[in-house]
Amino acid sequence: MKKSVSLCSATRDDYEVSRKMTNPTQNIEHLDASKRTNDVDMSNPVHSDSKFRAGYVALVGKPNVGKSTLFNALLGEKLTSVTFKPQTTKFTVRGILTSSHYQMILEDTPGLLDPRKALDKAMLRLANRTAGNADLVLFLATPWQNRLSLEIEAASSIPGRCDMIVVINKIDLVSKPQLLPIMTEFAGLPRTREVVPISAKHHDGLDELKETIVPFLPLSPPLYPADMLTDQPERFFVAEILREQLMVQYRQEIPYACAVEIDEFKERAGNKDFIRAVIWVERDSQKAIILGKNGMAVRKMGTVARRGMEQLLGRGVYLELWVKVKPHWRDKESDLARLGFGNRRSFGGL
Repeated sequence: MKKSVSLCSATRDDYEVSRKMTNPTQNIEHLDASKRTNDVDMSNPVHSDSKFRAGYVALVGKPNVGKSTLFNALLGEKLTSVTFKPQTTKFTVRGILTSSHYQMILEDTPGLLDPRKALDKAMLRLANRTAGNADLVLFLATPWQNRLSLEIEAASSIPGRCDMIVVINKIDLVSKPQLLPIMTEFAGLPRTREVVPISAKHHDGLDELKETIVPFLPLSPPLYPADMLTDQPERFFVAEILREQLMVQYRQEIPYACAVEIDEFKERAGNKDFIRAVIWVERDSQKAIILGKNGMAVRKMGTVARRGMEQLLGRGVYLELWVKVKPHWRDKESDLARLGFGNRRSFGGL
């Protein structure tokens, strides 16, 4: 397929698909029924169409380029954490977008960074492994000339042989004359098949992006049920909510020194779900900051996180938080393995 570079007057994507969050052990079925009305005829299985396409699409890029914002915008649901801080995503998060003629399994990956700690190396391995196993790579880049060389280098180093679509995000912040030279540079990369400008924050260009992705997906029946939004369980997203609040509520390096572990998750008939979570830090001084004076800081964060969990689960939650010290956990492979880093299907860690 020929490479192309196009600038368009993108429109807001109003398309929504039928979906609910499902997994083998715990299901999330409470999503607003109004979001399930769409052009997908659930009584007519989509896999009967021999032209149906389905495949894995890895969202890859440097930190803070808007991968998670795009991921959530394409799905129409907030599955992955979005904050103003870089390197928010620590694990691969999967979301499933199904229409009458395609199914995209979107995979949001940690940002490509220069690793300094064992944790950084584990996240980089995860991003590279996800990209290497994908059917298509979406490489997200920014529209700024001063980042171009680093992003070109990152795009050129992505493993695997599958095609790559370069997505230039945040186009609402630059003019078209500034954007065109950057698009032309990315179009010259050997694996680039298309260059698509978007603004994930404002949902501009998402229709065109979806239309661009579909021809690169393999001809295949659906890989998941048409109403499934993700194959990851509730406890994974509960940890994501708590980790997001750590990023939002605390400043500087504190959130990066924290790991979240869901120690216990119990559904209780006729009562609130019980969730016990441990926040691991590396030093006593970090623990003191997380707790705050008389425990006020962690109580505030826990209240916001609990409300997010209740919204996600559609039921009440009793959240018990513990803050514990595990010295130098970011540099210890044994601690990283226990917390799930490097394990593609890890659901209990950060």
